[in-house]
Amino acid sequence: MLNREFGLNGVRILVTRPRPQAEGLCRLIERQGGIALNFPTLEIKPLAQTDEIKAKLQALNDYHWLIFISANAVNFALKANNGKIEQFAEPRIAAVGGATAKALKDHDLSVDLLPDQGFNSEALLQTSAMRAIAGQRCLIVRGRGGREMLADTLRQRGASVDYLEVYQRTMPNRDISELLALLQHNRLNAVTITSGEALQNLLAMLGDDAPLLFSLPLVVISDRIEQMARQIGFKRILVTNSPADTAILQTLTTLPWGKQWPK
Repeated sequence: MLNREFGLNGVRILVTRPRPQAEGLCRLIERQGGIALNFPTLEIKPLAQTDEIKAKLQALNDYHWLIFISANAVNFALKANNGKIEQFAEPRIAAVGGATAKALKDHDLSVDLLPDQGFNSEALLQTSAMRAIAGQRCLIVRGRGGREMLADTLRQRGASVDYLEVYQRTMPNRDISELLALLQHNRLNAVTITSGEALQNLLAMLGDDAPLLFSLPLVVISDRIEQMARQIGFKRILVTNSPADTAILQTLTTLPWGKQWPK
């Protein structure tokens, strides 16, 4: 349940999730009286190699585990394969995070492994199934250029790991003049970030003006992003207890927004 001790009346919050994932958080912020500035710093696009993706998805019985990294991985894999994955005896399906599990269930795919706690690759690696992975073949479904930590650790534990990359993340080419004007006039009050790449793109888009962000409250979804942001120069960083929109909003509403914040 949301903490309503402090409202978001007139508070301007930068939402950097890709479209259309940003829409839910923007609505929640606005329902709390805040002003959401929808400014995606990542654009998610399908990869063109649909024949390769289809071929891989039709050979799933070669694997013991099919590991989906994100809801985007689920949706773009299915989109490339005419909206479905054929029935198979193997592999079992693992999901990184609740949003990924929900996307699988929405497509009538059973989830065999979802960490009880945590929502990232580190949490998946802590499960007993991923600890006893020696001798098994895994297919990780992800976007191009994701983190290597999951695959590297599984290989260290004796598994054979392949990738199926079904989408790519790019930095949008967009006008930053509105955001820059808000920063220069101290009219932006907080920033939300849900991935390290989103943070890096935001800084790249602002260029020499990026330090204008550093004194603002920054809400992130993991300790890893918090450490990255602190090394960059952010001073007021808050970590949510999950990547869900409601958790991000919960963190924002616990801040003591007062009249000192510009309207």
